[in-house]
Amino acid sequence: MRESRRPDSAWALPAPGCDTHNSHFRSPMSDSARPPQRPRGQEGSRGGRRGEQEPGPGPPGRGRGRGGGQVQPPTAVTAVAAASPRDPDGRKRKCLPGARARWVSPRRWSAAACTSHGLLHRELEPAWGLCLLPPSNDGMPQASSVFPCSTSLGDPCISQIAVILCQFASLKYELYSMDWDLKEELRDCLVAAAPYGGPIALLRNPGRKEKPASARPVLEIYSASGVPLASLLWKSGPMVSLGWSAEEELLCVQEDGVVLVYGLHGDFRRHFSMGNEVLQNRVLDARIFHTEFGSGVAILTGAHRFTLSANVGDLKLRRMPEVPGLQSAPSCWTTVCQDRVAHILLAVGPDLYLLDHAACSAVIPPGLAPGVSSFLQMAVSFTYRHLALFTDTGYIWMGTASLKEKLCEFNCNIRAPPKQMVWCSRPRSKERAVVVGWERRLMVVGDAPEGIQFVLDEDSYLVPELDGVRIFSRSTHEFLHEVPVASEEIFKIASMAPGALLLEAQKEYEKESQKADEYLREIQELGQLPQAVQQCIEAAGHEHWPDMQKSLLRAASFGKCFLDRFPPDSFVRMCQDLRVLNAIRDYHIGIPLTYSQYKQLTIQVLLDRLVLRRLYPLAIQICEYLRLPEVQGVSRILAHWACYKVQQKDVSDEDVARAINQKLGDTPGVSYSDIAARAYGCGRTELAIKLLEYEPRSGEQVPLLLKMKRSKLALSKAIESGDTDLVFTVLLHLKNELNRGDFFMTLRNQPMALSLYRQFCKHQELETLKDLYNQDDNHQELGSFHIRASYAAEERIEGRVAALQTAADAFYKAKNEFAAKATEDQMRLLRLQRRLEDELGGRFLDLSLHDTVTTLILSGQNKRAEQLARDFRIPDKRLWWLKLTALADLEDWEELEKFSKSKKSPIGYLGRGSGCRRCHRAPE
Repeated sequence: MRESRRPDSAWALPAPGCDTHNSHFRSPMSDSARPPQRPRGQEGSRGGRRGEQEPGPGPPGRGRGRGGGQVQPPTAVTAVAAASPRDPDGRKRKCLPGARARWVSPRRWSAAACTSHGLLHRELEPAWGLCLLPPSNDGMPQASSVFPCSTSLGDPCISQIAVILCQFASLKYELYSMDWDLKEELRDCLVAAAPYGGPIALLRNPGRKEKPASARPVLEIYSASGVPLASLLWKSGPMVSLGWSAEEELLCVQEDGVVLVYGLHGDFRRHFSMGNEVLQNRVLDARIFHTEFGSGVAILTGAHRFTLSANVGDLKLRRMPEVPGLQSAPSCWTTVCQDRVAHILLAVGPDLYLLDHAACSAVIPPGLAPGVSSFLQMAVSFTYRHLALFTDTGYIWMGTASLKEKLCEFNCNIRAPPKQMVWCSRPRSKERAVVVGWERRLMVVGDAPEGIQFVLDEDSYLVPELDGVRIFSRSTHEFLHEVPVASEEIFKIASMAPGALLLEAQKEYEKESQKADEYLREIQELGQLPQAVQQCIEAAGHEHWPDMQKSLLRAASFGKCFLDRFPPDSFVRMCQDLRVLNAIRDYHIGIPLTYSQYKQLTIQVLLDRLVLRRLYPLAIQICEYLRLPEVQGVSRILAHWACYKVQQKDVSDEDVARAINQKLGDTPGVSYSDIAARAYGCGRTELAIKLLEYEPRSGEQVPLLLKMKRSKLALSKAIESGDTDLVFTVLLHLKNELNRGDFFMTLRNQPMALSLYRQFCKHQELETLKDLYNQDDNHQELGSFHIRASYAAEERIEGRVAALQTAADAFYKAKNEFAAKATEDQMRLLRLQRRLEDELGGRFLDLSLHDTVTTLILSGQNKRAEQLARDFRIPDKRLWWLKLTALADLEDWEELEKFSKSKKSPIGYLGRGSGCRRCHRAPE
């Protein structure tokens, strides 16, 4: 099985190729067991609709053929091949007794492939696993299931066969052959599988009585292909439920209400509790569900109360209202998301209750069949839009999740409660189907009167997906889904769709047949060539096997050659998407995404999931192939790789740092500080420091160094950066971290930091600034500090004079006699101003010496002014100017004249004239 999945280098990156079969799914028989085919000229190919036909029995041509034989209606119809490789009895698939046991290819059925024996072994589109019942008395078979078919078929044989076909088609193909070593049945394990082709978690032996009490359960994680990812002994409490979050984290719900969160490789992430009430009453059952806000957990306690959290990333517990009269556990329950709010839907006997955050309300499904005494199982669709209820009468009710509209109701005639029930539908599809699983039986039901049953060889587990259902057992992993519209149009019986004709035209072109021109002309005459190309492109996206993808894309490329203005974007984009999908579907990768799931998931989330699986080379290849921006693609993946590299503790710090730098270099978008933070989180501080040496941004280096308690190194890095804000950040951190003495000693070794800190202290912490000057014996700055403090803080004259005296002493210690004497003169001036205020009553305090003299002159205290000038040695010229200016302001011209004649003026007569002109008294 693995050899058939070797990468096809011409098509995919490491993509799985399938060289043994060209269909959607593996053939139910080997090539050796297949019946011999007719020669090419006698085959009932799609060319029989219009082209030449050989004489003899066979369906008539539809176009310009060369005649044809008379067609006899079949007396029995060959069984349509089921998608499952085995029949209900476990043998190779064939018809039920009474019908002709003819093999049919599981691909498609040509309109001209009928003979008097029934059907040839060519080109029949499979249904859900359709097998026809024995023929009736009139020779026509009885319909047992559904299959799409055009009702306007021209061939008599096909018109009769159309009676047995129904309105809904699907495929079930094998994804992988599972090679995991499971010694136990799936029913003996707790199982959880993540959507979107996610991993599978198994808890083996959770509570088997035949095992010794000392035997611990084993928690194992596998990829979707069965490749082991992690295995660990479960040493915690009894587990109730398993589930995967949207980020592919494994949530393990214990009986005590504690939820343990593990990574994809079994690494423990975190844990949280669902509350004290859950702890006291224990957990009976739990559900992991997904909403647009994230992944949630719903708990049913032993007190028959519900508690849930809609987002485990932002835990907010909600205790749901009590259900009236509930004395035992409900027969079934599930979570329903409506209007962006999570609700609980539960069944108690024949009644249904809907719990929201405020109330418990009884609901009744419309159109429910009478006689229901209990509901045994319920299932919500992947998008939470539809609901299915399985009743004890064997009926399956299907309707909207709001329970306001009924879609259909199906009687499966089985009253045993199913083990699982999930929805199977495509986005925006009008068809609805539910897959119901028992121990060894699987049934697919819809709005058709009959369902499809599969007998299983072993226990299977159903995983609902966006566009289908994954089914895995101990040996196989399969995917069941509705046939897409484009594939149905191309491959259905007697299809005359433009895509079907274009596919046949391309095949005939490869055979160098003139039929290619006939088919192509027919499409062009109808003006449907663009539609045909688009159908082939769309159908290729929904094909699983690369060979069929190539065939359809070759047909699309062939049709594009005859179009002038067909935009190539859709074709190129589909080719890129399919290469990516084929790469990740490889057995060793194990992510079986469909095209619809891939588009819903987006390429960024897919890359994140590859990174989680540590598939860095493949993720980088995809980024380079899709030409994603480096910041979103390669750079981000390399950063994740580096974060994983630092966790390898068996490699030395130097080797790890060197390897990371060689690989990353100066790649844009990569932050070495983030990688260093991961290394520090792993306990590798020295490695983190080495990695920070490669970080070019100091703003990213310094915070991590401070976190690692490497404050002095952080200060050096901040000073080197020249960013004063960064330096201030480190200084404040050092101040809180170190004692005052060590802090000041650290600053003395960094002059730039000391200068910046002084500037900070001048505005914020004056006392700290004083301590800095004292510790450094900086008497000059200390004197200046006391002078500023004397005027800023002191209001009393005594305190101000005392502060000035301290400043004068500091100046003397600094041997700055001029500053010391100036300070002493200021002290004398303050005392004199205080005495003048007491004697004269005016305001003199805090005036300058000149202003004090001027104020005395203006007050008529000329003698005091002259005495003050002599005491402070004011020069005569300055005193004359002061007195002239003051007398002129007073307009005391007599005193001014007397003063000017008292002695010879040291400033000349020009000064006296200036004083008069200043007062606008030029004549004086």
